[in-house]
Amino acid sequence: MGKGPHEIRIDGKIVEAAKQRNNLYALLKLKPLFVWKGSVMTLFIDILKDALLDTAKLLPFLFLTYLAMEYLENCTTQHTVALLRNRRLAPILGGTLGVIPQCGFSSAAASLYSGGVITIGTLMAVFLSTSDEMLPLLLAGQVPAKDIIVILSLKVLFGIVTGLIIDGLVQIMMPNRKKHSIHELCEREHGDEESENIFKSAFLHTAKVSVFLFLITFLLGFIMESASLEHLLTAAQSMPLLCLFLSALIGLIPNCASSVAITTLYLEGVLAFPAMMAGLLSCAGIGLMVLFRTNRSWKENLLTVVTLYGSSVACGLVLFVIL
Repeated sequence: MGKGPHEIRIDGKIVEAAKQRNNLYALLKLKPLFVWKGSVMTLFIDILKDALLDTAKLLPFLFLTYLAMEYLENCTTQHTVALLRNRRLAPILGGTLGVIPQCGFSSAAASLYSGGVITIGTLMAVFLSTSDEMLPLLLAGQVPAKDIIVILSLKVLFGIVTGLIIDGLVQIMMPNRKKHSIHELCEREHGDEESENIFKSAFLHTAKVSVFLFLITFLLGFIMESASLEHLLTAAQSMPLLCLFLSALIGLIPNCASSVAITTLYLEGVLAFPAMMAGLLSCAGIGLMVLFRTNRSWKENLLTVVTLYGSSVACGLVLFVIL
């Protein structure tokens, strides 16, 4: 196949003299989307350490969540459970707590939802407001405090409003929708073993989920190390709407690398504010992995992912039109 009029081939790669053009096809050919960095052994050790660290950071959240669920299963009244499922107050609380750095609250919310403790609206509020690695990066990038407050406030606001709307729609359209049960979740995790020691049961829950999270995080680590997300988003920079949809899609990846890539590109001026917000709104961190591990309904889980993506894109489009 012959070369184009402005193409030079170096080591099998095409370099175009007219690469300044914001042409997505040309840019994607200029650099592979998948590149291995460093030796295989170094890569393996780095990914292993990151997976262990990411899993270890979630252990306190997971253990306390399962301990609370064991307590709720054995010791609480219907009034207490009804209060936690309140469709007006719970999304507000969830959206506010979710903005705390890291993804501990999103993983906790996923488990609580699978156990029927919170509603789908509250879960969505937490997912949308989760900041993951965003806040530390914004602080490290010396972003003005007022700008950081605006970003965090928008995440909380969009999370709460979306959560309230979703709960309202579910109540109207599916009033007889079957609720999840703490007892069913705990029974699945316990198997045939029954334990009156809630600490032991919480520990077993945490251990099982942590092993699953570690394996998936380790696998995703290889994918994220080889995938040049920054290049993909940079290539789409000249197409704002495409960039917004793509950013929200990348945000769904249950790994901190997605929030790091999106925040970094925003700081470098590659991503516009609406695209950045769409991507960070869909960044639920490891919460999505916990949801798929603890909730057996894959149809419901996929619907949750689609809703999270659609809500993030919608919020980004609102900002795109306003700004």
